[in-house]
Amino acid sequence: MKKSKGLHELYNKDPITADKFVWGRESDPISRRGFLRKAGLASMSLALGSSIPFAKNFPAGMIPAAFSQSYDPFQLYGKDDLILLNDRPFNAETPAHLLDDNVTPASRLFVRNNGIPPVESQIDPKKWTIHITGESCMNKTTLSLEELKTKFKHHTMQLQLECGGNGRSEFTPPARGNQWSTGAIGCPEWTGVRIKDVLEYVGVKEDALYVAYEGGDRHLSGDSRKKPISRGVPIWKAIKDESLIVWEMNGMPLPLIHGAPVRMICSGWPASVSGKWLNKILIRNIVHDGEKMNGQSYRVPCEPVKPGSKVDDKDMCIIESMPVKSLITFPKSGIMHNKNSKLKIRGHAWAGDLKVKELFCSYDFGATWKKAKLDRPINTHAWQHWEHDVEFPQSGYYEIWARAVDDIGRSQPVVLPQWNPRGYLNNACHRIAVSVKI
Repeated sequence: MKKSKGLHELYNKDPITADKFVWGRESDPISRRGFLRKAGLASMSLALGSSIPFAKNFPAGMIPAAFSQSYDPFQLYGKDDLILLNDRPFNAETPAHLLDDNVTPASRLFVRNNGIPPVESQIDPKKWTIHITGESCMNKTTLSLEELKTKFKHHTMQLQLECGGNGRSEFTPPARGNQWSTGAIGCPEWTGVRIKDVLEYVGVKEDALYVAYEGGDRHLSGDSRKKPISRGVPIWKAIKDESLIVWEMNGMPLPLIHGAPVRMICSGWPASVSGKWLNKILIRNIVHDGEKMNGQSYRVPCEPVKPGSKVDDKDMCIIESMPVKSLITFPKSGIMHNKNSKLKIRGHAWAGDLKVKELFCSYDFGATWKKAKLDRPINTHAWQHWEHDVEFPQSGYYEIWARAVDDIGRSQPVVLPQWNPRGYLNNACHRIAVSVKI
């Protein structure tokens, strides 16, 4: 496969080239959770080269994980075999088996852009400033990055970050947007200051309702009057102890592609509220009305709708806390395994603003479930690690399914959750294919 140029050769030196460069990629023949149209499971067992012991339990219309999980890695400077989804703006996700680390390395964190990132020559951390303003800001202030570091107490926390459209590729009919599978998630360690400490420093009026951001990225059109994205969160979310303004990831300066020199982190909500290249904080007395806050962006129908329906903007509600979810990170889907030994599996689970209470695994397409060992989160909004041993009753084709339950009893669905026009919040069970031999 043809390899792309490194990110440092494109975004950091020639933004015009970066905007226009077409990254080579083979087309995806099928989605992760597609539908069988011509072949039945009997034909699938022939194609798989083995029987399917629990075929009677297999959900109608679902493609076996062995066929639906197609990875197309490419070379990107500073990254390990991410999957390219779009080059304008640049977006790439991480295959599940590369998310096995307890703390996500920078090299394995997904990339989600809405506009054109700043180039290296445009960023001088010593001169970078953040302007704090808005209708509900008592004392409009400009802080340098150095002042941010010296005036406020530092905090280091491991916080999960997930795109609201993670899993979009599985919806039928298809929804608009980047066709993420499962890899728009990560949980690095971040270092910075609490947003609430900065808000207390400038003063907040009683009518404060929202805290929003603007960043140093540019609109795809090149129009300097337009912002590619400017989102926010209610004041109560912004003043949580885990809502941060950060300049380090995993003990190192933020990478440029992840928001250097400074960004917001409001974990547990769609990652779009965690603004990169932060240069302005707005304390609003209204629900923020910046770019991608209105219309249908990062919104779902307030009431369930029929798949494929058109929904009026007035009937769409802003996404807040993300749903309960889990990921199998070991082993990689498609492995061969000896029937005479247990298969050790592991992964992560998370639940937006909540915690995960239980994690279950199934090898018979959901007919039975076994409880896995689940660790506590290292801190609020960190994902939780789980592990489980599986013994297979006979040889053949299997799928391991993982299902998490949050601390108020909500479970991941086995099949796709409620359809929505933009394909947000898919938290269907993750699954991997295993071929068991004697």
